[in-house]
Amino acid sequence: MEKAEQMKKLRLFAEEIRVATLEELGALGFGHVGGAMSIVELAAVLYGSELRHDPKNPRWEERDWLVMSKGHAGPALYATLALSGYFPMEELKTLNQGGTNLPSHCDRNHTLGVDMTTGSLGQGISAAIGIALGNRLDGRENYTYFVLGDGECNEGQVWEGAMFAPSQKLDHLIGFVDLNGQQLDGYTKDILDLGDMGKKWVEFGWNVINVNGHDIEELFDAIRAAKAHNGTPTMIVLHTKKGHGCTFAEDNENNHHMNFKPEQMEEALAAARKILADAKAAL
Repeated sequence: MEKAEQMKKLRLFAEEIRVATLEELGALGFGHVGGAMSIVELAAVLYGSELRHDPKNPRWEERDWLVMSKGHAGPALYATLALSGYFPMEELKTLNQGGTNLPSHCDRNHTLGVDMTTGSLGQGISAAIGIALGNRLDGRENYTYFVLGDGECNEGQVWEGAMFAPSQKLDHLIGFVDLNGQQLDGYTKDILDLGDMGKKWVEFGWNVINVNGHDIEELFDAIRAAKAHNGTPTMIVLHTKKGHGCTFAEDNENNHHMNFKPEQMEEALAAARKILADAKAAL
């Protein structure tokens, strides 16, 4: 497949994930809108191209692992897994309701395709490092991916992991920081300014790549470059917009966890479905 054609298909997948995530949240009437929407393109590139997985065998030993450390982005991951065939699309309508397999934060004991229970922020990097070390000890060549929020990087445990992984030369460990500039109660620069995020990871010994986190081709190229890099783990810094693609969330300072009116979601879905239709027409 030519690269241009592949990028179009991944863009279509991203728009399908966006619509499915909005429908999922819409059925509940509230939820973690902002941080779910900002990783849609990443989810599309991973599950549509770069992450080795098998929906028919979710615990396949040779699979690549994903640790969604910012576990509140579960709705986007659930939509991606459903679209990939891990469970029926209808289950998305049960998000965070009694008896669901789709809790508010990712839980490996409930959801097929989820590799690690997360949501207690800061801990995912440690889990990912342990997984990567374990796979290497077992002689496997699979990759471990993990996703951090930028607000999550306020946690000291993140930086303990940042020190440890390069010391172990874990070059099959690829991380992402969702640098959307917002966290639960405001803007990251106002709460605990971490400065130049990419430079920080460089200083801790990581190979660092900065990308537009909503650009499919930049994401694709960055992950391919990370796989080609040897000797140290890679951190891909995603410059994103929290709530991207959701009309009522994009420019809202309080978009981490939101209540919304049905008409707001109807408007957001209409806009997202139009973009999805355009993506289909472009194929």
